[in-house]
Amino acid sequence: MTTTERPPTLDPLAVSRWQRTAPLASPWLHEEVASRMLDRLQWVRLQPQAWAHWGAVRGGLQAHEKLVSLYPGSTCFVAETHTGLEQQAVRKIAKPWWSPTQWRAAPTRFELPPPASVNMLWANMALHESPDPQALLADWHKALKVDGFLMFSCLGPDTARELREVYAQLGWPPAGHELTDMHDWGDMLVQTGFVEPVMDMERITLTYETPARLLQELTELGRNFHPARFAALRGRGWKAQLEQALARQLTGKDGRLSLTYEVIYGHALKAPPKIKVSALSSVSVADMRSMLKGQRPHD
Repeated sequence: MTTTERPPTLDPLAVSRWQRTAPLASPWLHEEVASRMLDRLQWVRLQPQAWAHWGAVRGGLQAHEKLVSLYPGSTCFVAETHTGLEQQAVRKIAKPWWSPTQWRAAPTRFELPPPASVNMLWANMALHESPDPQALLADWHKALKVDGFLMFSCLGPDTARELREVYAQLGWPPAGHELTDMHDWGDMLVQTGFVEPVMDMERITLTYETPARLLQELTELGRNFHPARFAALRGRGWKAQLEQALARQLTGKDGRLSLTYEVIYGHALKAPPKIKVSALSSVSVADMRSMLKGQRPHD
């Protein structure tokens, strides 16, 4: 797998526009997935001295508060990649200087975590929107300390499969870009340098009263990033046709429309660096520090 092959059907310009204009709030589904990720932390014994929340505004502000309460003495880095998201993170997360909770709390830094600075990196529902996911995984790996761990979630290939079928039956371009399989994410983690990846997947079915409410939810979650998507704006007639098709194809016996979301969860560790020994070997300062601390690299 190469960064140009995965994902193969995602327009990076469309992603960039969406990241600049996305609502400055956490969608309900993102908060729900974050709460399920929080449940998985009960199996993690490491108590991070410092951790990073990558994409907190869109990934789950309610979950952020729970993470802060879970690690009250830990320094937190809130990492947002766009100015609007960073400003919203400061407004929603930063505590007034006069607040008693601020006096007792560890500092929150609204910046990307420096290299090898955090014991945990938390990234909820961000990876499937990256135009270069392997580069993003490399950024996460770089930010973690040795033996630190990554917790992430993203959408999988079965997401909105009912909507994709409706588009295909109407003879329209794809309803969205192709999403990466759970096993491929595991392979990419290993290629990036992570070890012991644990991947999990579940399907969540949401129901809606009307086609309009279903489409509203989808516009809150993201956009169609497929390069072959409709090239221009559509009119009211197109939307009416889509809503009629959704009502016809997705309505169940209970009178509600159903849509599937495949959610992938991932956990992986950053291993000590591997040092290749030859007649003439060079060792970086960071690797030497890890060795001196007793974190022996693998052969």
